[in-house]
Amino acid sequence: MRRLLKITGILAVVYILLVIGLYSAMRQPPEVFGWAMRHVPKVAFFLLPFEPLWLHARAGHLKLGDIAPDFSLHTVDKKLLVQLSILRGEKPVVLVFGSYT
Repeated sequence: MRRLLKITGILAVVYILLVIGLYSAMRQPPEVFGWAMRHVPKVAFFLLPFEPLWLHARAGHLKLGDIAPDFSLHTVDKKLLVQLSILRGEKPVVLVFGSYT
């Protein structure tokens, strides 16, 4: 019985450390998170709570009507770097996020 409790305790600690590690990776920039995810075995997707962790780690603090934080992106042809703050001014700027794959 003690051996079973010891094994269960060790497994619980390992599970908690894996969840903390995954959550920490989710809080990193996309490049770091992508690098970390490449090293996660597929079985982990069934064992760890990915969706709740992701929703909490990536939850934003903006509310409807807040000004979007500044960021910059390359154009599709990679010839120009566009910064959001440069586009702000007299004309409204509309940001559309989505996947078009």
